[in-house]
Amino acid sequence: MATATDRQKVLRDNLSIPDAGERKVSLLVVEDDENISTAISEYFSRAGYNVRTVEDGVTGVKSALDDPPDAVVLDLMLPKMDGLAVCKELREKVSYLPILMLTAKDDVVDKVLGLEMGADDYITKPFSLRELEARIKSVLRRARTASSPDGVRDEAPIIRGKLRIDPAKREVTIGDRQVELTPKEFDLLRLFASNPGRVFPRKYLLEKIWDYSYEGYDRTIDSHINRLRAKIEENPENPQMVLTVWGIGYKFSDE
Repeated sequence: MATATDRQKVLRDNLSIPDAGERKVSLLVVEDDENISTAISEYFSRAGYNVRTVEDGVTGVKSALDDPPDAVVLDLMLPKMDGLAVCKELREKVSYLPILMLTAKDDVVDKVLGLEMGADDYITKPFSLRELEARIKSVLRRARTASSPDGVRDEAPIIRGKLRIDPAKREVTIGDRQVELTPKEFDLLRLFASNPGRVFPRKYLLEKIWDYSYEGYDRTIDSHINRLRAKIEENPENPQMVLTVWGIGYKFSDE
């Protein structure tokens, strides 16, 4: 098992200044391992990021809500409040905050739970700081697309009964009610509503929306569908829009 010193060495061996030109962003690092936290902070500070670090989950939630960063790097194992609970609370209160989780081992269960709680991506320790930066840039690009998508400004709204989806503004309304969706929930609904009646296997959804290969992440898809239904269906227990196709996946009603 890698020690803190070993992890620090792996991190510091990759410490260098990346190319300039990216927009300066603020980064919140929630990590109780001082070696890892310091290495991340030094790397990204030298690269021009504004970085602040905290050591426990409770402080992490407070810091993120009091002064929202552009992205959060969140360790899974934290004192006072674990990373999954932190991720869940932040996702419930700040839909468009990019969250990247750090896991101590290559454990599918950890990854699935993190994605279920709303994490945008994960990275396994020990890791390269260049890889971490690439992942952060990726989730930031997706977040910027969510708030101001280039290339879809002329796309017509999708209207299905009382449901109206505006792809350019990434807004969803049902009648007069505006529905607040996370980026993944919006992407799922947009895909479904654009293709009424088409059955989407879970494997396809995972690869299309999450950009992950299928490794038994059924619960990740199902948990997002459940949350989506809770927001758009009159009775989530008897959905009329996003329907289950047993043993395969989901489809949007074509009736």
